[in-house]
Amino acid sequence: MNRYKRLWVLLWVVIALAALGARTSVSAQAGRAALVLALDGPLTPALGGYIQNGVARAEREGMALVILKLNTPGGQINLMEDIVEVIRNSRVPVVVFVTPRGAIAGSAGTLITLAGHAAAMSPETAIGAASPVGGQGEDLGTTLEQKEKEALRALVRTLTTRRRPEAVALAEATIESAKAVTADEALEAGLIDFIATDIPDLLRQLDGFEVEVNGQPQTLDTQDLALTEQSLNLLEAVLNLLTNPNVVFTLTSLGSLLIWVEVSSPGGWVAGFLGVVCMMLAFYGLGVLPVNWFGIIFIIVAFVLFIMDIFATSHGALTVAASASLIVGALVLFNSSGTPAYFRVNVPLVVIMSLAIAGISLGILTIGLRAQRAPAAMGVGTLVGQVGEARSPNSVQVAGELWTAEAVEGQLEAGETVEVAAVKGLKLVVRKKK
Repeated sequence: MNRYKRLWVLLWVVIALAALGARTSVSAQAGRAALVLALDGPLTPALGGYIQNGVARAEREGMALVILKLNTPGGQINLMEDIVEVIRNSRVPVVVFVTPRGAIAGSAGTLITLAGHAAAMSPETAIGAASPVGGQGEDLGTTLEQKEKEALRALVRTLTTRRRPEAVALAEATIESAKAVTADEALEAGLIDFIATDIPDLLRQLDGFEVEVNGQPQTLDTQDLALTEQSLNLLEAVLNLLTNPNVVFTLTSLGSLLIWVEVSSPGGWVAGFLGVVCMMLAFYGLGVLPVNWFGIIFIIVAFVLFIMDIFATSHGALTVAASASLIVGALVLFNSSGTPAYFRVNVPLVVIMSLAIAGISLGILTIGLRAQRAPAAMGVGTLVGQVGEARSPNSVQVAGELWTAEAVEGQLEAGETVEVAAVKGLKLVVRKKK
């Protein structure tokens, strides 16, 4: 019996050691992984949250490295500052990699690149043009522009303390004079650390490279790192999509149309509910995008004109005016002077959507007019012209009902076929049908 107990104890010890070894193996494997994130497109709150979640995951799982693939024309300064803060406070080294070929680290993307613990670019990429602009892309006033530039230049000097004076001067020039340079020029000035064709090439060059993470020197060991790519989750993808000006305009148009349908034909709730949902989603995007709110006035006027056309005598004229107002409103809202190109709405989309809404409006208007002009479909007036059968000298059956009747001429006989000539109160005037 004691021998069996010793065997059980030995078996449990072996299982425990195996479990410990497995846990150590998993931990070691986690430390030999690199998380790959991708910032592609203008900066948005959703992309900022995505990067923050990615860095937090890398820290939580004990990964060795975070690689942030970057291709952005820029975005709002406050969003850039949030991303820079996430990178600089990361406990895991973050390498910013401007890729693929043709990519750009423009405007705010320049400072995000410099915030990385190491920075790399693919061939045929560019970095720079980081001068600050207003919320709608317009030039700032002299005083405000000077303040913004000084703040950004101070941030740049902080992010480039480990780099050569030539790199610091170039980084400041990207802000002061909107200077932009190629990957080769950036490497020559020391603004970046590597030029790499792809991530495997980047990992090969990073091996043994020394970085400083939270004030502590760290030598990177990037041999045989397993790559784990993290995409936007569903919520991040939806929120990022809602900052696309084309999507926002489409939601605004559809929402307004559905609400107009609900107001024009009250009694249901589906159109009104969907319209409110579309408008709520659109206003999220409008709150993020650099828009000219004056355009909303034209859009509201457009749908007021659509509604007025239902009651106007010159049917169709107001619909044409409404379409023009909708087009002007969309262009003022999204495409005002100074708005960055990547935040502008597609003009053909605006025209097509406006014409489509006008067509729907005219269709609804036509159906309404036909309904108004159609003869009554119910009531005693609809009995004139109908054929029935006499049941007695003073009664006939018409449309399945028995009516009191009188003949235009002669006297009715049961079984005769008659036709309704007129209605007098609750009595039918009929003529014999031969």
